Amino acid sequence: MMSHKFFPGKQAWYASDSPITQFSAVFEDDGDTGYLYGYDRTNEAGILDAMQIYNVSSLAGGDRESVAEIIWTPDGLKAALLINDFAHAIVNFADRSSSCRTGFPSAPHDWNRGAWAETLMDIFRRR
Repeated sequence: MMSHKFFPGKQAWYASDSPITQFSAVFEDDGDTGYLYGYDRTNEAGILDAMQIYNVSSLAGGDRESVAEIIWTPDGLKAALLINDFAHAIVNFADRSSSCRTGFPSAPHDWNRGAWAETLMDIFRRR
């Protein structure tokens, strides 16, 4: 498990590959917004889903250094984004589903976006 230090509002990019599958989770701050992408390294299109994590303009304390971390379940099919040890989004490649605190944007037509619930993190606590 690795983490990446960044300042919200300054361009940052951090990818974490599943330890045993072809999937990756990618966090990006483009200077205006933070996003988490579900990515398939074997698919030419690559990005399977995108979830908005934050708008820089609405962040409280956004000028301080932060730490992004992507954690995986042992099966390599589910990833969660934590920023400063706080969960923001989960992508489940097995079920082609995702959930994030903002609920934005709508999921692609072949993907399911569920409502955020703290219990979603339970699968990561059992590691």
